[in-house]
Amino acid sequence: MGDTIYAIGDIHGQMAMLDTALDRIERDGGPDARVIFLGDYVDRGPNSRGVIERLSRGLAEGRNWVCLKGNHDRLFEWFIAPPAPRQDPYLLLGYDWFHERIGGLDTADSYGVDVPTRIRRKDLAAEFRAAVPPEHLAFLQGLKLMHREAGKVFVHAGIRPGVPLDQQDEEDLLWIRQEFHDDPRDHGALIVHGHTPVEAPELKPNRLNLDTGAGYGRPPGVAVLEDNGAIFTLEASGRTYLGG
Repeated sequence: MGDTIYAIGDIHGQMAMLDTALDRIERDGGPDARVIFLGDYVDRGPNSRGVIERLSRGLAEGRNWVCLKGNHDRLFEWFIAPPAPRQDPYLLLGYDWFHERIGGLDTADSYGVDVPTRIRRKDLAAEFRAAVPPEHLAFLQGLKLMHREAGKVFVHAGIRPGVPLDQQDEEDLLWIRQEFHDDPRDHGALIVHGHTPVEAPELKPNRLNLDTGAGYGRPPGVAVLEDNGAIFTLEASGRTYLGG
């Protein structure tokens, strides 16, 4: 199984669900399994801090993992990175990271940071920065936007159709939805992504969506991608053939 790749969709602070997914992968592929995480490790769930600690420690220990950046991870990174908090230009007017639909309050709570109703952004950012271990910020800043392996492309949200893979824009890689989902053309590789919740892993001819709604309390999608093209989901009962 040396050429087997496992991919995990959005986690959103669901530490227990992440542990369950990793346990399943280890039972299926062993302790050295190749795992690619599709981003969105924080927000909405109860333990964003624990998720980042688990992943950053695993990378430091030399685990055979690749961690990609999601839009929520960038929101977190941009808020706490010095010298001053940054707003993501993709957010709708009137929204910020602490909006109830985004989930930054849950991440703050996991780090023990109180967010009062009246505080300046720069002061809150300073408090937050003091509560976040330096290695957590380094983890966020070191996340990749795209990974290519075994004839597949792994990203968080998707790609801009018609644009060469080496010319993709960060905004699209982290935020794109319908323009990517609705385009049936061959992108030159199967695009494995998350970002847009679906009820179950969704395989199309040109893409595989593994965001199964961890941000809303459902387990993250886990896929097994074999070098012969076969794709499986990994459930409590084992592998279930998806296609390929």
